Amino acid sequence: ATMRSPEKETELNQLENVTLLPLDVTNIQQIETTVKAAIHLRDIDVVFNNAGYGLVGSLESYTEEQIRSQFETNFFGVIEVTQAFIDLLKVAEQPRIVNVTSGLGSITLHNDPSWRYYQVKAAAYFPSKAALNAYSTVLAYDLRDTAFKVNVVDPGYTATDFNHHSGPGTVEDAAARVVKAAVLGADGPTGQFFSDDNSPETGISPW
Repeated sequence: ATMRSPEKETELNQLENVTLLPLDVTNIQQIETTVKAAIHLRDIDVVFNNAGYGLVGSLESYTEEQIRSQFETNFFGVIEVTQAFIDLLKVAEQPRIVNVTSGLGSITLHNDPSWRYYQVKAAAYFPSKAALNAYSTVLAYDLRDTAFKVNVVDPGYTATDFNHHSGPGTVEDAAARVVKAAVLGADGPTGQFFSDDNSPETGISPW
């Protein structure tokens, strides 16, 4: 497992089968160092890209630097990490890439006034997650004739530090949604936008 400050995760550090490595997805040198360390641990079967960064405000209230910083984490960081690990994944029997998106990344729903989150435009966060969705769609297509499964998952409006614990969902439920995409069988879907929050009947969100 990777995180920006693994030394602070005392509970995870006590687990026998978990190795924590430092990783800032906006730091290319650290990504390369983490990949080298991962080679010596075990086979890599799944890459979860779940780093996320968002600010509340209108586009007019953001500086260009603030907008770029959200894209660096939510979009470019995913690309850098994926490209760094792709060769390790290629030797796995059933490689999986799970990109954690947001229900707020759906362009279709943002144009639907009846959608319950219609007014939550998250001016820079929304475009960065929409871009992540587009990248994931292309990546799934490029890998369509391989054993890879590439999907995006909306974990739902979950109570975490990210949103000051304002979300109604639990971390356990959110984690279950993400893990589900990682354990898809060989006949499972690829290039999908999974979201129980946006589409509770089908579990598939419109793009």
